[in-house]
Amino acid sequence: MPEADTSPQRHALNWYERWTLAVYGCLMAAARPLLRRKLARRAQTEPGYAHAVQERFGHYDGPSSPAPGVLLWVHAVSLGETRAAAVLVQRLRDRMPGVRLLLTQSTATGWAEGQRLLQSGDLQTWLPWDDPWSVNRFFARHRPSVGVLMETEIWPTLIRQAGKVDVPMVLVNARLNERSATGAQKLAWLSRPAYAALTVVGAQTTADAQRLQQVGVLSPVVWGNLKFDARPDGAQQDKARQWRQFLDRPVVLLASSREGEELEFLKQLASLSQDLKQQFAINKTIFLVVPRHPQRFDTVAQTLTDAGATVVRRAQWGMALDAAAGADGTISSGAGQTIWLGDSLGEMALYASLADVALLGGSFLPFGGQNLIELAACGCTVIAGPHTFNFADATEQAIHADVAYRVADMGAGLEKAGTCLSDARQQSEAARQAAQAWALAHQGAVQRAADAVIACLPVSPKSETQ
Repeated sequence: MPEADTSPQRHALNWYERWTLAVYGCLMAAARPLLRRKLARRAQTEPGYAHAVQERFGHYDGPSSPAPGVLLWVHAVSLGETRAAAVLVQRLRDRMPGVRLLLTQSTATGWAEGQRLLQSGDLQTWLPWDDPWSVNRFFARHRPSVGVLMETEIWPTLIRQAGKVDVPMVLVNARLNERSATGAQKLAWLSRPAYAALTVVGAQTTADAQRLQQVGVLSPVVWGNLKFDARPDGAQQDKARQWRQFLDRPVVLLASSREGEELEFLKQLASLSQDLKQQFAINKTIFLVVPRHPQRFDTVAQTLTDAGATVVRRAQWGMALDAAAGADGTISSGAGQTIWLGDSLGEMALYASLADVALLGGSFLPFGGQNLIELAACGCTVIAGPHTFNFADATEQAIHADVAYRVADMGAGLEKAGTCLSDARQQSEAARQAAQAWALAHQGAVQRAADAVIACLPVSPKSETQ
């Protein structure tokens, strides 16, 4: 694997690029009222969006007094990126004792998850809106030593201004699917200078690196996917194991479902062959639905109820299991389908460890799928639909390793789930172990990313041998 070139890489803007970037910055400044309106609407269902709105425009309470030492700035836009960043942050703390963290997010779920990463002396704020005035105030206030962007976060003004104030920018766990690459090339006058200004880019896959180079990254390298290095929550896995022993019943999970998929799941359950319905009923199979976005929890519950299902929410069935009473998840003719709803934040390790097989949300309608690594790391067999372009490489690797399967639609997914559940318990346990082994075999990206971040510091501190 080629070494990352961490020497400063400066793309000199020509007159047209300077002009377009200036116009873009003015347009973004003019759009601030639209952002405020959007945040106000989102805050009606997710109150976190109303928190410290002025920080998004570079206005902060109290005087600025940056402490001495290394300030590591990590931007993780939302929940998934923050979880991936947690692995890197911990590795850098291990190698640079005393390093302070400046954590930025853009979503309320990311902010809530980010709270778990903070230690004494750390800071958390919103990513500044991408206009020159907000960005300049952000850098003047915080003066980070290095910036780490997670996965896909490319903001032209932010990256160009970082170069002006000598903040090296590292794009970690970088991915770029074909659709996004095509979009970036159509806006090359804006995106290419931003990509070219990044100091180091570590891609998840060779295909990602090739596409990143096509859109302007100077020397992308392949580090692998940080999410392989993330360990599922041990306490959640322990609880799931206890519940599995008590239940002694199979669980079919619809994981990280998107709009429309929950109703399709219910529809296809009703349309199953009589033999498969009987098989699920005999096994007293539990059907568990976990929506991708928390703001949809209530909507999904109401949608499923309106469609005739009996919905048992996380607080109810979790309390029942904790009390060793259980809740009925069987198919009962005439009474509607019972669905357990996983309407809690940050418990995917619990749900995946409880399940025997998972249908991958976002892949049965054209949303691009979700990341299946955590599901596999918890030992859950994954069934993906046709739409996995956001995580194509990881999905194909899992399919090739026989820890995941691809089907044409939701109905075929449930049929495949029935096939998986009909295997002998010994075979099911072997499949669970194979999924965990596949996830473990692809670790190592965090070490390469940490090396690159440390090398970008103005004076790289001595690090401990890992």
